[in-house]
Amino acid sequence: MVTHPDPAILYPDIKAHGSLSAALRAVAQGRLASVPLSSPELAPLLGATVGCTAPHREPLQISAWRHERQWSIRGTDSFEGMALVDGTTDDLTEVAEAARAWHDGTALSDIRRAAPFVHLTGRFEVPDLDPARLAQSEWRSLRTEAGELEYAWRPAYQALVEAAHAEPVLRGLYPFTSHWALRFSTTTRPRLSVVGPMLVAHDIDRYTIDTSFESEGVAHFATAPEAVAAFVRQLPSDLPAVALGRRPADPTSGRA
Repeated sequence: MVTHPDPAILYPDIKAHGSLSAALRAVAQGRLASVPLSSPELAPLLGATVGCTAPHREPLQISAWRHERQWSIRGTDSFEGMALVDGTTDDLTEVAEAARAWHDGTALSDIRRAAPFVHLTGRFEVPDLDPARLAQSEWRSLRTEAGELEYAWRPAYQALVEAAHAEPVLRGLYPFTSHWALRFSTTTRPRLSVVGPMLVAHDIDRYTIDTSFESEGVAHFATAPEAVAAFVRQLPSDLPAVALGRRPADPTSGRA
């Protein structure tokens, strides 16, 4: 069983302030004085939540690492709950800068300028919940992620993502992945409506179309564009435009 150091040993300065939120206010030297900040009651040294003035953003989540002195942030949108920014740093002052910028509704690129450790996921904000733009945002995130992977199979996976994005029919759908299999939906998160099978990259010269995670590939292809073209031929010809994937209990969805 893994045991972690006592947080008070890793974070004696945070302990001295009583909580991570209090320590953030201290290092910010007044810049967070009016910002809503809180820490969990059961682990006040290890987390903090920062409120935001922008209604389309969820509060910023700040977490302290348990095995070494680092802090991670995650800022999501309020509709899909997907990360717009994340990042890790050992500089609490930088975390405070990111917290202030997130709270103020600062543009994502400007948050990164204020706190260079911040990583932009590629998603852009869609306050009006236009489903077509939400799909575009997800595509950009998918392509950003594919280019940043540090796995040996990155070139094959990136080639598949780029080939799929180049296909107008697929570019008009909402993309997502499951166990790195590329899939598509006619609705956005949080309630996906999956269409078609799965596209899987195995190697730079081996791609398959799978009907399930247990299948060994219904069809095999030597290039990503070939796999994508075959995949598109299997899709219905009357696909609807992407719609919002609202939760079943959402009173604005028109459904009980």
